[in-house]
Amino acid sequence: MLFNSSRHEPEESVSGGHFLFLRSLSFTLIWGTFTPLWACFCFMTCWLPYRKRYYITSRWNVFTIWLLKSLCGVQYQIKGMEHLPEGPVILLSKHQSAWETIFLLANMPSPLSFVLKKELLYIPFFGWALGLLRMIPIDRNQGTNAFRQLVRKGSQRLKEGQWIIIFPEGTRIPVGEKGKYHNGGSRLAIKTGAKVVPIALNAGECWPKGSFIKKPGMITVSIGKAISPANRTPDDLTQEVEDWIESEMRNISPDIYR
Repeated sequence: MLFNSSRHEPEESVSGGHFLFLRSLSFTLIWGTFTPLWACFCFMTCWLPYRKRYYITSRWNVFTIWLLKSLCGVQYQIKGMEHLPEGPVILLSKHQSAWETIFLLANMPSPLSFVLKKELLYIPFFGWALGLLRMIPIDRNQGTNAFRQLVRKGSQRLKEGQWIIIFPEGTRIPVGEKGKYHNGGSRLAIKTGAKVVPIALNAGECWPKGSFIKKPGMITVSIGKAISPANRTPDDLTQEVEDWIESEMRNISPDIYR
């Protein structure tokens, strides 16, 4: 006989679901109030040197991660920080959630320049504040021209001392799934000579794509060893990054990635 749990849900589960909703609602209300206020403050710092602007703006990221931990029980741990090298770096990261875009910007030793869709800069307050941080907006519909923009702006950012971060799967991928890994980051590394650092993480287990509910848990951010692009092809380098990330996902979330 089949048992339909949706019709006989335990009282504790219902209560727990309500609690998660209230915690997530509290986070959203506080976060939604704080974001435009902080963005307005950041606009007033636009005359400051870049690194000071970056530091001030990224306090929003620090606050957001703290708020998620305090209200929603979303904790984190980092493995492999010792693998981060000095000099020009391109981070190629797993992408499951908005969480890593917030966390990584404030927790790397060098300022980050995200390769992102130019439409993100049009989002009120959030996107406008991003515009202060020397990101690399591209129009994906331009194909070859988009990569030329990436090489030109990416080379400039690396020379300025920023690190570049790219999500090779291109978009947030549901937990347990794997997207197609694109080789734009590897091509940029070969063009510029910057080392590539792969990053695996499981943020989607706590903050799933498109979900209002933030689930308590431990997010693991695992940083792999730097890879030199010397004498490599874009496809070969991308495959090594993909193999490491997907293998590490099995270590981070063994019950999900088999």
